[in-house]
Amino acid sequence: MQGTVDGFSYGLVTPLVAYLMACLGGALGLRCTTRSMAVTGAWRPGLLALGSAAIGSGIWTMHFIAMTGFTVEGTTLHYDRAMTFASLAIAIAMAGVGIFIVGYRGASGAALFTGGTLTGLGIASMHYLGMASISLDGELEYNTLTVAVSVVIAMAAATAALWAAGQVKGFLWSVGASLVMGLAVTGMHYTGMAALTVHVHGTAAPATGESAAALLAPMLIGPLALLVLAGVVVILDPMMISGRTTVTPAGRRPGVPARTTAHSAPHPTPTRRRLRHRGPVERRTRTPQKH
Repeated sequence: MQGTVDGFSYGLVTPLVAYLMACLGGALGLRCTTRSMAVTGAWRPGLLALGSAAIGSGIWTMHFIAMTGFTVEGTTLHYDRAMTFASLAIAIAMAGVGIFIVGYRGASGAALFTGGTLTGLGIASMHYLGMASISLDGELEYNTLTVAVSVVIAMAAATAALWAAGQVKGFLWSVGASLVMGLAVTGMHYTGMAALTVHVHGTAAPATGESAAALLAPMLIGPLALLVLAGVVVILDPMMISGRTTVTPAGRRPGVPARTTAHSAPHPTPTRRRLRHRGPVERRTRTPQKH
């Protein structure tokens, strides 16, 4: 028996809140990525790691907030705790690999394509692993073509977001990139949900696992705490907001001067050459000739 699937049990509340959480995670993570391109040493991997955690947490939080509005008529939904944790870990790990590639190689060419592809695959992997953690009296079935479309949406939008973040052109660029990243996550999620068909057995067999309320509410605390931490770092670092940084291109050899952005400190005024004192300049006077 095919069960009636409802992904909007609370109307537009869950989709809007989920999108905002995806944008928040994207904004903090991409801003950390942008900032990492302007520093060297231990700061760069630290910022990239924080950005990876922020984006992964935003992806995971978005998914399970949206899932609170997901119901199937004729059965209750339960979630496996281990697989739910695994979906969070894979989101952070795969987004992290993509972000580290862009952070060290730059947001262009093969590095951007590889980083965007891996980040997009991380979004898709998190979604479908999170769906696999659902336990119910029935089976989940997916349309292969729609699933493929959802993965392409995630990869394309993630690549666009990383490109925008890599332009290092100020805070507004990061805001735009975060909106695109939020679109990547939510667009992939609801496209993937459109590919879903649920076949309910109708045996009333008890589902294993924990209910959404019992499992998700406590688990949201950790990712939300990571987002708060990333937000504090962004707020306390004025260069995160202003974008006035000295950019060190990836792969620059030590000792080679870094290029500066338009907002960087002005170039030093060239030293004036010392002019030798040649004494007073004698003014010549013309003596009128007599005719």
